[in-house]
This record gives sequence, C-alpha cells and structure tokens, in this order.
Amino acid sequence: MKFPGPLENQRLSFLLEKALSREAQMWKVNVPKMPTNQNVSPSQRDEVIQWLAKLKYQFNLYPETFALASSLLDRFLATVKAHPKYLSCIAISCFFLAAKTVEEDEKIPALKVLARDSFCGCSASEILRMERIILDKLNWDLHTATPLDFLHIFHAIVVSTRPQLLFSLPKLSPSQHLAVLTKQLLYCMACSQFLQFKGSMLALAMVSLEMEKLIPDWLPLTIELLQKAQMDSSQLIHCRELVAHHLSTLQSSLPLNSVYVYRPLKHTLVTCDKGVFRLHPSSVSGPDFAKDNSKPEVLVKGTTFYHHLPAASGCKHTCAKRKVEEMEVDDFYDGIKRLYNEENASENVGSVCGTDLSRQEGHASPCPPLQPVSVM
Repeated sequence: MKFPGPLENQRLSFLLEKALSREAQMWKVNVPKMPTNQNVSPSQRDEVIQWLAKLKYQFNLYPETFALASSLLDRFLATVKAHPKYLSCIAISCFFLAAKTVEEDEKIPALKVLARDSFCGCSASEILRMERIILDKLNWDLHTATPLDFLHIFHAIVVSTRPQLLFSLPKLSPSQHLAVLTKQLLYCMACSQFLQFKGSMLALAMVSLEMEKLIPDWLPLTIELLQKAQMDSSQLIHCRELVAHHLSTLQSSLPLNSVYVYRPLKHTLVTCDKGVFRLHPSSVSGPDFAKDNSKPEVLVKGTTFYHHLPAASGCKHTCAKRKVEEMEVDDFYDGIKRLYNEENASENVGSVCGTDLSRQEGHASPCPPLQPVSVM
C-alpha cells in the first residue's frame, strides 16, 4: 500500500476516530449469563460462530461478511433473551443480513439456496421473519465498527509509520501479511472469552503482538496507538495475554509442515486408500541398513518413525487423489487485496496422484517411483 505522506496519515486518523465513535455508540459490556435451557450459553455461541465461518468458505464470501455477521449476532444476543433452539435461525439471518450489506449483488447467495445448503434447519420464510425481528431489535442500524475494521486501520497506520515492519518477511506483501492477521482475528472472534473487550482492543492487541515479533521499537508505537484509541493500558495487557494464549492453540491445531523421507532399500513405496503405506519389491538398489530382512522397513517423518502397516485389501489400481493442506490465507488475501495497490501473484499448488516423484522440474529424486497396487 502506498502512503503519500501526511495527508494519508490524517485520513487514517480520521477513519480511526470515526470507527471509535461508532463503536462507543454500539458496544455494550458483555454480561455473562447463567447457562440454562432458556439462555444461549457461551459454548453454544462459539459453536454457531464457527459454523458461520464455515459458511463463509462454503459460499466464498469476504471476511468482512463474517465479521459483520458475528457482530450482529452478539449485539442481538446482548439485547434479547434468545432460546437456544432459535440460535441457528438467528445466526443464519445475521449472516444473510451481513452478506446483503457487504457483498456485491452477484455474490449474495439466493435465500433458498442459503437455507438449503447451510443445513440451518429453517425455511426461507422463517429466515425472513427472523430478519425482521433482528432489524427491529437493532433499530435497523447494521452499520457497526467490527474488529476487522480496526485491524485494517491499525495495520495501515503501522505500515505507514514503520515501513521496516515487513523487512523480516520479504516474501509477504502488506496485504498478504494482513491476510494472515485476519485469519488469526477471525479465529479469536469465535471465542466468547474476548467479548469482554471492545473490537478495537482486540485488534490492537493482535497488532501489538505481531509488532513485538517483527520490530524492536514495537512498544513506543503500541503506546502511540493506545493513546490515539484512548484505551486503558491494563486492559490491553490483559487482552494481549489472552490473545497470545488463544493463538498458541491455533498454531498447535495446524497440520505439521512435515517432510517425509524414504530411504530406498529394495522396496518401492506405494500408497493405498486410507493413507496406508505399503512396501513392494523394487529394482532400485540401495544401502542395506537392516541386517534382518524380515523386519519391516521404516519411513522417517522428522524424528518420528512409522513402521510398515498391512495394506487394505480394497486397494484400487489407481491411487486416490491426495490433497495438500495449507494455510487458507489466499481467501483472505482475495478479500482484502483491494485495500492495496498490488498485483495478485498467481500461485500454483501441485497435487500428487500416482505421479513419479522424480519428475519434478527435471530434479532427480532418490525416492523410487510410485506404482499401482494390484488387487489382493
């Protein structure tokens, strides 16, 4: 993102003041309710927020749609006493309202399609009736400052005042870096523990934690942003601690970036269904590491060793397609790239399905080729 100078900084300060003013009008202190059969419990709220996050991916909508839907849901639940059996209808109605507010007309899912494909358990007419109830309770005012809005503003201020922020991350553009933070923020928004903080506080805590990892003078800039937002420093410290702990659970839940190493002996590695590895005789020669040929060979995964498992009897002649799991930052990048003057670099993600592992850009691999398994 290009920042021409003081005028852009003034514009960012104006946007921050406007968002803070809007948040002060809308935000209410979260009062935890006793979990009963007549009230929506925090765990039920978190579960339905996670469901909305899945719908965002399913219908390929912007992160702003999910953020607004979550904010509308929390505002409604803070206003009325909702029965848990109506929670899915309330959530899908907030999601539909947010989509109509944020998305382009051609991206808004049809109501009947949304009701059918979301498996919300309610009809299109019931969603429309719940929509009217939500609008009445929120005084027909859906314009609210979400935590994602503050994340965009704080990130733009930091990048403009500290261009060296991303020097340690040369492969990330500002918008791609913002996409990573957006993923983390949406993960935190699905936790009711953060309802005690304003959205601006949550966003600033996340930006502050990121600055601490990237630049040495993160503390003065954090204090400067804290003063601009007129926040309490003790609350920010508490929020930072909770965010750091919660994000550690996100990192631990991500799939490991593992590297599988096959030591070629006199066998060929073949894949079967259900992820089972099977070893077959091969013409590839290699060093004989095992003195006892009756023992199963070993696959190395980092420091963990996986012994040979018997192959399933239902293996097909052609192997099943294997999907490579990656961080889904591209979806967020597509949603926020319009904030920056950058070109969207094309990325190629390869998939492995019965292909020779040695045929990659002419690179010779020590691994033997994959071969189909004959039906037992």
